Amino acid sequence: MIPSPEFFITPEDTRFLQEFQERIKDRVQKPDTFLNYPIVYIHYWPSQTVSYIEKKTGKEKSFTKYDVYVGESNDLIERTNQHYDTGKKADSEQEAWQYSLVNIKNNNEIPYIIVIGHKHFNKSFTLDVENRLIEYVIAMQDSVRCSLNGRGNPQGKYYPSEEFDKVFSKIWAGLRRIKPDLFLSETRIKDSAIFKASPLKKLTPEQISAKELIIRKVCDAYESGLDGQLILVQGEAGTGKTVLTTSTFYELIKRGEETPLPGERQFPRMNCHLMVNHDQQAHVYEQMAKRLNLGEDTVSRPTTFINRYSKRKKVDVAFIDEGHLLWTQNHLGYYSDSGNQLQDIIDRARVTVIMFDEYQVLTTEEYWEPSVLEHFKQLSKRQNNYISLSHQLRMECSPSTMAWINDFVLNKKLGQFIPDSKYDVRSFDTPKQLHKAISKLASKEESKLTRLVATYDWDYNNARTPEGSEFWEVKIGRWSLPWNYELEQKMTPKEKRRIKSLAWAEQEQTINEVGSTFTIQGFDLSYVGVILGPSVQYRDGHIIFCPENSKNFKATRNRTLADGTKAQFGEIFIRNEVKVLLTRGIKGLYIYACDPALRKALKDIANI
Repeated sequence: MIPSPEFFITPEDTRFLQEFQERIKDRVQKPDTFLNYPIVYIHYWPSQTVSYIEKKTGKEKSFTKYDVYVGESNDLIERTNQHYDTGKKADSEQEAWQYSLVNIKNNNEIPYIIVIGHKHFNKSFTLDVENRLIEYVIAMQDSVRCSLNGRGNPQGKYYPSEEFDKVFSKIWAGLRRIKPDLFLSETRIKDSAIFKASPLKKLTPEQISAKELIIRKVCDAYESGLDGQLILVQGEAGTGKTVLTTSTFYELIKRGEETPLPGERQFPRMNCHLMVNHDQQAHVYEQMAKRLNLGEDTVSRPTTFINRYSKRKKVDVAFIDEGHLLWTQNHLGYYSDSGNQLQDIIDRARVTVIMFDEYQVLTTEEYWEPSVLEHFKQLSKRQNNYISLSHQLRMECSPSTMAWINDFVLNKKLGQFIPDSKYDVRSFDTPKQLHKAISKLASKEESKLTRLVATYDWDYNNARTPEGSEFWEVKIGRWSLPWNYELEQKMTPKEKRRIKSLAWAEQEQTINEVGSTFTIQGFDLSYVGVILGPSVQYRDGHIIFCPENSKNFKATRNRTLADGTKAQFGEIFIRNEVKVLLTRGIKGLYIYACDPALRKALKDIANI
């Protein structure tokens, strides 16, 4: 039987270090666990009071957010002394987080320390516990103002690594009992967009290989003064491109900030920048950068980056997530001689790292002419910088389920669905039934991040209100729900401030809205409910994508090609839109098809 962890909590008053051993002996059952084994510790103190209006009562209430530092050590006394010395020498909290640890005098803001001990702790084990705790702290937006740690150090195999998950669950349950307003539920944490994109996640061997290659190539370019290096990472939805991006980006920054040990070489301090051409994902990265103290200017939209830097004023490394969403032609709000955002970014960085999936291109301004895309692929290959990711990490489904979805989207075939014990796939007769099933799942703690989405087949205009209706809606017969962001219009300013840091899918009211690729692309959901609108039909044994039934003008309008001719790619964009929507769910996919023939075929042929 795996023993339970031991906890010791105390205010960090002036006598804490002098009396540590005596307090340990007085308050815990097994003091040697803390005195003779490696330990993990957590410093925390109140740093922000947040006010809000309670919906049920209409009264103003408030809650506290904390600043948190997580560490591990073989000698808590020595390590804490080091923290205190750093804080005493610092002039402000901007110079060192320990400044607040030793300079807070207000009795309401006294720092506390929680020490965690376990009989099975060794160095690798405590490093993994530290890493997981930091990962959780970063994601606790509702209770933590700022995580004060540097980079994590996830370990590989060690004895007894097979116990880690069970021991950590016991540790987290203990922390929840000690301070429930700070340490939130694991389900709540794991459902957050920041957790899903965390730079501290353990990587797969495929991701580790890619990360090591990127860091090596970046360092080589930095040291040799090379420019114009392009690292192109190709991977379909769910292959871990976002986590690879954040992990590599974060490590490059943090390694440059660390003081080398005697005899070690200083890792170069690089000017690293991260961008994405997607409002929701950019918002998540901005929140992450803020919580990790990475600086306000490290994350932006591509156009902002291009306007801020030039060929003479370059950054060292430019990371581009969701690179398929870059604009490939000039239009309102963006103009350059190249007319291609990727080329403009390459011109402004020594090394450009782009995550790319051609099956997620959704609009005419993002369309990549084959010759242009091939040019960039060949550029990265000539530099030995082309990386391919193939392992599906998001969807907990069997290979046959993934093949069924790909057959539906890419080959336009509706094959027989093989029941999947790991992944729940269902179709529904009405949108009302679908919404009811999705709402029921979202009411459970373990599947709270479950939402309804749809193809862009109903009118929406964020610049005006629809005639004769309060909201832009998805309407099917007598059933209707507002499109994404519509319910927010009726919120009070305080309610809006409270959800400001949350992605669309994390906001409570959005269970009664319908999302789209504009709010959900790049995100994971526990379960996804997909409404396939009139742009997706079934005729003569084949799936048909119908641009004429789409309301997405950006997908159905003409695209002017390099030779001056005009062409339409609506079928391709709708196909890609459907693939994005069908691959959002981690645990399951629920479908309602507006087309009666497709709805019947899902029941009869696919048997779902």
